[in-house]
Amino acid sequence: MNAISSLPNYINGQWLTSNATEYLDVINPATAEILARVPLSPASEVNQATQAAAEAFVSWRRTPATERVQYLFKLKNLLEEHFEDLARTITQECGKTLAESKGEMRRAIENVEIACGIPMMMQGSNLEDIAKGIDEMMIRQPLGVAAVICPFNFPGMIPFWFLPYAIATGNTYIVKPSEKVPLTMQKIFQLIEKTDIPQGVVNLVNGTKAAVDAILDHPQIRAISFVGSTPVAKYIYSRGAANGKRMQCQGGAKNPIIVLPDADIEMTTKIAADSAFGCAGQRCLAASIAVTVGEAKQTFTEAIAETATKRVVGNGLDQGVEMGPVITTQSKTRIEELIQQGAEEGARLLVDGRNPEITGYQQGNFIRPTILQNVNPAGEIARTEIFGPVLSLIHVDSIDQAIALVNSGQYGNMACLFTNSGAAARKFRYEAEAGNIGINIGVAAPMAFFPFSGWKDSFFGDLHGQGNHAVEFFTQTKVVVERWPSNWSRQF
Repeated sequence: MNAISSLPNYINGQWLTSNATEYLDVINPATAEILARVPLSPASEVNQATQAAAEAFVSWRRTPATERVQYLFKLKNLLEEHFEDLARTITQECGKTLAESKGEMRRAIENVEIACGIPMMMQGSNLEDIAKGIDEMMIRQPLGVAAVICPFNFPGMIPFWFLPYAIATGNTYIVKPSEKVPLTMQKIFQLIEKTDIPQGVVNLVNGTKAAVDAILDHPQIRAISFVGSTPVAKYIYSRGAANGKRMQCQGGAKNPIIVLPDADIEMTTKIAADSAFGCAGQRCLAASIAVTVGEAKQTFTEAIAETATKRVVGNGLDQGVEMGPVITTQSKTRIEELIQQGAEEGARLLVDGRNPEITGYQQGNFIRPTILQNVNPAGEIARTEIFGPVLSLIHVDSIDQAIALVNSGQYGNMACLFTNSGAAARKFRYEAEAGNIGINIGVAAPMAFFPFSGWKDSFFGDLHGQGNHAVEFFTQTKVVVERWPSNWSRQF
């Protein structure tokens, strides 16, 4: 792929040049280098992809599940073969470290592996003699055409929360990558093409709001998955649901971690720093608030400040770098303005990471780890998703106060507790209002065989991505009640 090539769409098994009149530059956030140009595809190209997917669905749904998963087995092997290249591409367009990109692709592959179990996961149920001579069964059938609208922060992983399950269950699919990071999906679709999967089963359309709205409004698209900010999730959920579509929309987060006095401070500090500053804080499971309880205040505060100050920031492709840039100059400006707002609300800038000098990468979108101490729990900063490498510190006197603080927030994506007490851990697990709970874990990311949960304003819908939830989301149940009177058989 040339450095400044214009990216094509992939529709009905063919790479097609878009008829878009507008393009955006895809920019390396560490170097400001232009990597490619992505088309803002018009609604007509979404329609073209949808028609191809609808036509392919007719025969794809009749393909046995055992045959459908063979294409996933092939894809899994291809992803493994091109693992290093895909990870480097993620780092180049997204900014995270190479180790983080490799971890992302490992999770993507994990979802392909789980979806290969569809012949068992998609099974229904039955019961003989619900009444005399009458049997009843429940079977699962695919919906039709489905689509995903992807975020920028995990260009390799998040599409795979949905895509493998959708096609394994017999649906056909459309991927709309983030316009900020479209290169990873370009390479993955080149690998999908090598599996010889039937034309039209999987399609890729680049674009922004016009393409998104076309997906939300198209009558032949039956189900839509989305991951992004809460305001956009609300918009997509409401518009798609109003059009009668099955929706699952992951929103924003303000993830708290609670540190009790009996926690292992050395372990807790390392895990908390990795959570708050990993991927430059640009993930929906990043720790955003650390709530210290009782005597944990002094020890944890000193330790996390030292760790944040020492974290190595730079180009994610460079050896030894522990944190890369944020995605755009606009993001950098927004994060720095929120840091200033926190200070104006009364927080102390314990570690100020604004406007750093990163040797050799002066044009990059870098912010060093930042820590705001004594944040007002009722202030704007305590409620706003910063989506950057910023950790707010709040102190309370008891675990009950900490849980009350967790439950007072509008989000419910993740909450974590650090302790050596099993009783405290059970209390927290039982009472904390969040869909993903961590005990001595800083990023409570579920494995592919569990759903990626989210509560409150962190999720809109009923069924989450991954695992059995994905199978349920991409299938509709049909109940069959059968009677075969014995006297009918006498004619044979």
